[in-house]
Amino acid sequence: MIRSPLMTVMTDAVMKASRSLKRDFGEVENLQVLAKGPGDFVSKADHKAEEILREALQKARPGYGFVMEESGVVHGTDESNRWHIDPLDGTHNFLRGIPHWNISVALERDNQFIAGVVYDAAKDEMFMAEKGKGAYVNNRRLRVSGRNEPTEMLIGTGIPHIGKGGHGQFLRELAAVMPRFANVRRMGSAALDIAYVAAGRLDGYWERGLNTWDFAAGAVLIREAGGTFGTLDGKQVTSARDIICGNEAAERALSAALKTATA
Repeated sequence: MIRSPLMTVMTDAVMKASRSLKRDFGEVENLQVLAKGPGDFVSKADHKAEEILREALQKARPGYGFVMEESGVVHGTDESNRWHIDPLDGTHNFLRGIPHWNISVALERDNQFIAGVVYDAAKDEMFMAEKGKGAYVNNRRLRVSGRNEPTEMLIGTGIPHIGKGGHGQFLRELAAVMPRFANVRRMGSAALDIAYVAAGRLDGYWERGLNTWDFAAGAVLIREAGGTFGTLDGKQVTSARDIICGNEAAERALSAALKTATA
């Protein structure tokens, strides 16, 4: 693929941040960790990676705003453009030496996500997409899976952690999904799991209680890979918390299953 100036800015920033994270991942046993809440941790690695991303993106596109996991919202002079940044998605995996975590960066322009990068540094897979230009992993074009039968589909999800709440609703939804689909996976990194849907490795995905930095890049990846990306909470994608995506058949079947999950 030929990278646009925007995609070059994004991938360069992500690669800079990844070098810091890979060093920390190699010394994970010695990593200093601060508790951010029950079952939710943030390490110094998060903050360092976010700082690197912010500095690189700000230098390349001065005036753009930021929506960041660790530092919150920073308004820019350019009110049309905002970066959505997760410097380390899959923190629990990272802290335990499990190589399934990523850096996620997306650009919102005029209330639409128009470009996204999800970098799996441990496996050196760079998922990237820009509106109207397709989705890729490294230099290979991505397409969502072509499976049409739910009994052949592998579905991804996220399980609410100890301090998040919504456990009862999740168990009802899981009970509705399990009998209809081949199997369900929970791998611990929403952004990377959504990228796997774009790559056809998973057929569909749903999760509640996310933030935009968890799925903004994935939303672009899914749509550019020929899939559908929607919300379960009735909000527009740029302000949603509960999301659903997949190839068209998977998203439709998954949505129907979730609607049967009642209190």
